[in-house]
Amino acid sequence: MSFIITIPLRQHVGGPCNPIVEIGQEVEKGQLIATPEGLGANIHSSVYGVVMAFENGNIVIEANDDQPEEFVLIKETQTHLEAVREAGVVGAGGAGFPAHIKFNIDLKGGYLLANAAECEPVLEHNTLFMEEHPDVLIRGMHYVMKMINASKGYIAIKPKHKKTMIILGKYLKKNNIADIEIKFLSDMYPAGDERVIVRELLGVELKPGQLPLEAKAVVSNVETLKNVTYAIENRKPVITKDITVGGQVADVSTGKVFFDVPIGMPIKHYIDACGGYNVCHGEIVMGGPFTGKSADEDSPVTKTTGGVLVAMPFIHDTRKAGIIACECGAQEDRLKEIATAMGATVVAKEKCKRMIEVGGRYRCDLPGICPGQAETVLKLKKEGAEIIITGTCED
Repeated sequence: MSFIITIPLRQHVGGPCNPIVEIGQEVEKGQLIATPEGLGANIHSSVYGVVMAFENGNIVIEANDDQPEEFVLIKETQTHLEAVREAGVVGAGGAGFPAHIKFNIDLKGGYLLANAAECEPVLEHNTLFMEEHPDVLIRGMHYVMKMINASKGYIAIKPKHKKTMIILGKYLKKNNIADIEIKFLSDMYPAGDERVIVRELLGVELKPGQLPLEAKAVVSNVETLKNVTYAIENRKPVITKDITVGGQVADVSTGKVFFDVPIGMPIKHYIDACGGYNVCHGEIVMGGPFTGKSADEDSPVTKTTGGVLVAMPFIHDTRKAGIIACECGAQEDRLKEIATAMGATVVAKEKCKRMIEVGGRYRCDLPGICPGQAETVLKLKKEGAEIIITGTCED
């Protein structure tokens, strides 16, 4: 039985890609179907099928009922960096920055920091992948270390992932790998933030807006490194994504991992694969609990999708609300959305006092080190707020 997939033309930092296929054209799994103009990354079909439409910035494909495992290989390249570009590798942890641009740098003996924090609650696909395929992560790290001319690699992980650390440690020891080490992160949120990883592992405090390059480092997510390995060794384009499904679904109370989900599949398919909804459930959240966004059943899996979480229903509260937005969690629009779903009216808004403006964007000056918010709360109260809605603040 055929099915429909929806592949967004923008799954990365930068502008949307331009389609290079036509309506009615048959496409194969792995076939290049859209290319960037400027900053962006190649997009490939994740299925065998027929292009049905271009809608709302998406390519809609009717997939054949028969889907062989084989895929179209990316073209042969002269360098590993070119293979990463051809495969359309982007930051899979949510940032979506094109990897071929990020890795096109000479650190002259600097560091590759593998982000294995899996920081958002419930999500665990990175952790499980490392436990089952530590070799793929390590090979991916070595490929990138060579690209960026890094002399040392660190795997940044929380101590609570004890099983994962033991498996990685045994693999490194067994294979006499001395240029990659495991380093601990604090068990807090957002430990997976690039500036937090640089601070915790290298002792360098980056200012808001500064990149890890200032500390002679590149930070890369575990699944991004997996995709690098497959692009180089298997000539595989990025046509699948690892996700965790959790929350108010029937079969799991924590999270269920799905590896190699075809990009463009509607997320309802994987909710159904977990037994469907619990009787008592609320909205669907794409991403993690802290920074995820509201979605619907037809929302497609993309290169940066991490979690598909079914929330509990919002509490009903019609009191006047004040909101405190922060970079590390829910921003102003999301907090307003939550307030509206609760039945509350937003009468005042503030930003966490750690937020400072950098280049037209508000950034946290010390992510993971939350300040007291008493002063902000009193200000919101003075403006008429009866309740406060905020994201990740530890105060």
